[in-house]
Amino acid sequence: MGMESSMRDLKAVVRTIPDYPKPGIMFRDITTLLGDARSFRRAVDELVHPYAGGKADKVAGIEARGFILGGAVAHQLSAGFVPIRKKGKLPHTTVRVSYLLEYGEDEVEMHADALVEGERVILVDDLIATGGTAGAAVKLLRQLGAEIVAACFVIDLPELGGADKLRADGVEVRTLISFEGH
Repeated sequence: MGMESSMRDLKAVVRTIPDYPKPGIMFRDITTLLGDARSFRRAVDELVHPYAGGKADKVAGIEARGFILGGAVAHQLSAGFVPIRKKGKLPHTTVRVSYLLEYGEDEVEMHADALVEGERVILVDDLIATGGTAGAAVKLLRQLGAEIVAACFVIDLPELGGADKLRADGVEVRTLISFEGH
């Protein structure tokens, strides 16, 4: 089966929930994709494919759906896994970066000893929209001296410009499917 039709299949198993979390937003829910064994496996295989063969030491996943995908990607690549979390969730010494949200700001953090300078890291999350969280995660990883191999997402919302922002910041971005709108 060609890449084109397999990506169409992935797109078909993502559930869209209109007006969530607020009116006018089309929420792209990947729990339906994760719950379908073949789709989950295909998505992970497609995310992993270009980086097989020792190109990464660690996979960093963004809370929470990035943990599910990132854990599977790390396993496939025989790489370690690093959680990137909202502030206050990690028990040991952390480094953190704050970033702007639509309203106000938020912070993401990771353990200060989660990686060693020079390690090659792949960043994973379910979806990239405006790129605020992913951009902060990139900053965090670079602060600890990581070499970012790529940032990988199942879904891109291209109109929101996040993937382009990351590319402009020198990060290779890989997305599997994209949806119009927000």
